[in-house]
Amino acid sequence: MFNEELHLEQPLRWGMVGGGRGSQIGYIHRNSALRSRMFDLVAAAFDIDPERGRAFGENWGIAGERCYPDYKTMFAEEAKRPDGIQAVTIATPNNMHYEICKAALNAGLHVVCEKPLCFTAAEAEELVALSKEKNRVVGVTYGYTGAPMIHQAREMIARGDLGEIRIINMQFAHGYHCQEVEKNDAGTKWRVTPAAAGPTYVLGDIGTHALYLAEVMIPDLEIANLMCARQSFVKSRAPLEDNAFVLMNFTNGAVGNLWASCVNAGSTHQQKIRVIGSKASIEWWDEHPSQLIFAEQGKPVQILDRGQGYLYNDDELVNNNRMGGGHAEGLFESWATLYTRFGVAMDRVNKGENVADVMDQYWFPNVIDGAKGVRFIENCVRSADGGSAWVDYE
Repeated sequence: MFNEELHLEQPLRWGMVGGGRGSQIGYIHRNSALRSRMFDLVAAAFDIDPERGRAFGENWGIAGERCYPDYKTMFAEEAKRPDGIQAVTIATPNNMHYEICKAALNAGLHVVCEKPLCFTAAEAEELVALSKEKNRVVGVTYGYTGAPMIHQAREMIARGDLGEIRIINMQFAHGYHCQEVEKNDAGTKWRVTPAAAGPTYVLGDIGTHALYLAEVMIPDLEIANLMCARQSFVKSRAPLEDNAFVLMNFTNGAVGNLWASCVNAGSTHQQKIRVIGSKASIEWWDEHPSQLIFAEQGKPVQILDRGQGYLYNDDELVNNNRMGGGHAEGLFESWATLYTRFGVAMDRVNKGENVADVMDQYWFPNVIDGAKGVRFIENCVRSADGGSAWVDYE
């Protein structure tokens, strides 16, 4: 079970940039970060409208003088305080991630950043280097990977239960944007606007989630080459895609495919991963996060349930259940697990450990994982814009 007594002597003093009134993801950041007593939200720059941001912050419970008009003011003013923030979450549109993350690291702050981490691989590598130089943690919210059954799958693959890995099938294909909903939805509008979203829509917004599930389950997974085709079925979204298919060859001889879509009409979510080996397969679906399907050739299909004694428990996360087996756990628990691990990693660095060593020894979605996602997006765009040609992975 989850160790409810695990907490820091003093929660990390924490701020937010973005994620204010009307945000699609602000609430889950706050709820998840505060569940395990690792963070204490004391300051924020919630909104590009300073008055609206201050009103939201004060209604939430933050002191008015610590509800700032922008992130630059927050970093400068908090640095003057003996009780200033130690960490910040970036929950803004994509185009702000790089500059805010860079400014936060230069201000000596730990960072939790929404994905994509930035727009280019060059920017991503700069943030990786800066994280190490400043010895600060950068966590990236690949929010589904705190689910215990993802780590059960990882352990099964590592132990050879599936045999040699041959095929990886990934998808994240919902239908909520099968019509031009952005006409009346600001949260979707920026996601289909290149200046705010970057070079892709669904590949960066949801496709990297599906890819990172595979990278968690198979840590040594490396792409050798890929081919990407992307479409804008709602024509006004061009050049950004609302549907994409990616074929991949991996360096270990396995092959994979990824379908990312927001126009899969009738679908609620459809984020799934199926890993196929020479002996057996496993499948996980985020709409049933507490279950893992295990199918061994020649034997009945098994449905493995979270919280049961037959699961592997070498990794603490496999048994990191916030409630007993059979009760529904979902995305908030997964995010809360990530924020717990972000907090522990930041605390270890604050106590003198080197951030590179912490990343090597302790799993959490980190700045290197974020950089891999940006690299994937760049290669997909290069392939798609080159006529959906196969490209060597760069």
